[in-house]
Amino acid sequence: MTGIRLHAPAPGWAIDADVVVVGSGVAGLTAALRCTAAGLRTVVVTKARLDDGSTRWAQGGIAAALGEGDTPEQHMEDTLVAGAGLCDEEAVRVLVTEGPDAVRRLIATGARFDTDAAGTIELTREGGHHRRRIAHAGGDATGAEISRALVDAVRERAVRTIENALVLDLLTDAHGRTAGVTLHVMGEGQHDGVGAVHAPAVVLATGGMGQVFSATTNPAVSTGDGVALALRAGAEVSDLEFVQFHPTVLFLGPEAEGQQPLVSEAVRGEGAHLVDADGVRFMVGQHELAELAPRDIVAKGIMRRMREQGADHMYLDARHFGAEMWESRFPTILAACRTHGFDPVTEPIPVAPAAHYASGGVRTDLRGRTTVPGLYACGEVACTGVHGANRLASNSLLEGLVFAERIADDIATTLAAPETAVPETAAPETAVPETAAPDMTDPATAGPHPHGPASAGPGPTTAPGGPEPRTATPVPHPAPRVLPLLDPAARPRVQRVMTHGAGVLRSADSLAKAAEQLDAIHGDALGGAGGSGHKTAEPGVESWETTNVLCVARVLVAAARHREETRGCHWREDRPDRDDAAWRRHLVVRLRPDRSLDVRTTATHDFPPTDRPLSHSAAGTRDPARDPARDPARDPARDPAHHPAAQAAARREQQA
Repeated sequence: MTGIRLHAPAPGWAIDADVVVVGSGVAGLTAALRCTAAGLRTVVVTKARLDDGSTRWAQGGIAAALGEGDTPEQHMEDTLVAGAGLCDEEAVRVLVTEGPDAVRRLIATGARFDTDAAGTIELTREGGHHRRRIAHAGGDATGAEISRALVDAVRERAVRTIENALVLDLLTDAHGRTAGVTLHVMGEGQHDGVGAVHAPAVVLATGGMGQVFSATTNPAVSTGDGVALALRAGAEVSDLEFVQFHPTVLFLGPEAEGQQPLVSEAVRGEGAHLVDADGVRFMVGQHELAELAPRDIVAKGIMRRMREQGADHMYLDARHFGAEMWESRFPTILAACRTHGFDPVTEPIPVAPAAHYASGGVRTDLRGRTTVPGLYACGEVACTGVHGANRLASNSLLEGLVFAERIADDIATTLAAPETAVPETAAPETAVPETAAPDMTDPATAGPHPHGPASAGPGPTTAPGGPEPRTATPVPHPAPRVLPLLDPAARPRVQRVMTHGAGVLRSADSLAKAAEQLDAIHGDALGGAGGSGHKTAEPGVESWETTNVLCVARVLVAAARHREETRGCHWREDRPDRDDAAWRRHLVVRLRPDRSLDVRTTATHDFPPTDRPLSHSAAGTRDPARDPARDPARDPARDPAHHPAAQAAARREQQA
């Protein structure tokens, strides 16, 4: 543990739970629903409304071997190629073998995918895929449909939710295990201001960190809060240098900032062409799949052409689709283009790469466990090893789905096992005092929830046959280090530094300059705390977010400086070649108690175990939790839903 905490008021209220899930995208809500089905008292904390996360913005679809003639092995091969030598093969195998049944369970939950007249799911193709295996909904509104189905299920099952709440820091007990989180609720109601949820298991599903850059496809809530929290808690993060820049983001001008409209890869999958101002298809000849090459290759191809011609964008030409196809297959994209003055039916649309997805994140094993006991991570905030150096298109929703299920199973198994119970010890004082706020675990005393009836129902404390409730007792860190907050006015400065120094094109010089500028911004905050004349920001959502953005930016730049090669979506102009001999391995970063960064490399491209620090891990040792054949979380007898499909998947793993 680093002992570092954000500067924030003491919690004024607290509730108890078995598990708290932070985030409400496909990963977070899937984990919450499965934990609830296992009889666990589950609380979902989300930064905005339940349906405001990154999932709803996903256009293309979800990849799985669902089509005739397709197999998990073929899906795995495409994933490994896209990952440029850094995928963890066991993690990918879990993804592609469990993925099809996970999608079917999502459909059973209520998600409605586009089908043909016979009722068969329609599949499309995207970059890096050699087959049509992308299931989509509403044409180009897949994420919105998945979000709708999961939110409806959460409300139907009365899962307790706390909306409009920014998570602050992890709480730990006397043994260093996870004991819950502190959070700040915005608005009016029973839960206002800073409070806490006490729980022996915390699942980070906070999404991405695209707002570290000036222009991104990510929503405004994607400020890297989960990664920053994990670093302060002492967790390891990995592969943060691999930020995927989506090749085709609608170009709104060189000064455009904030969330930018995405033009889904599925448009190219249906036959759109990338062209320059002269109408030349410049990707032909650069890769066997041309416009459907993996995203890193297409983004680099666009950037090269832009540099050759002194242009700031290229074009995507899909005029041959015709109005009917645009209106039926891509209505969301069509509307966005027309809103900004472009009509893809009659003209090529301007596109350029923009920050889109973090392939790295908080390091986990195959059960979603981080290096901090009781802390889990899934979805974009996590680094499971699935994506390697570059994510394959439409694998993100699938990863969130599959690993959220695994996390829920592991939590249910762990909390039910008496030998793993947290010892009850007397603490000198609790870090989060109980107050006179209503007991939200008691239906008799719980009043109206500030965010409406859908969030209010707590349900039974423990479902019949479920594990006994457990108490997580937070204790103060023996030497808490309060992290000075950054003035929100510095956020655009951080974003500009990252865009110019650590964007699509990087070099030793650009990264060194970025590191120097970020250190100066960091120093201003520390200087303000030390009375040097710089003003330290007051606690609040904007200053907390800005401080998280800076934290993540510093780690990203440090990792990018260390990786002296070009691989996947990490493009070093001064090191243009891939170097497997020196760099087919992962970078792992930890935050030291003095706020400096500890950057290390793994011995091989395999991840070391998560149950001990990297420096103490044997080189090349496989983590039993990364071997699906020996993963008790996949024991079908312990599957709370007892799905026959899950049992079949477990049998396949045992035979592997």
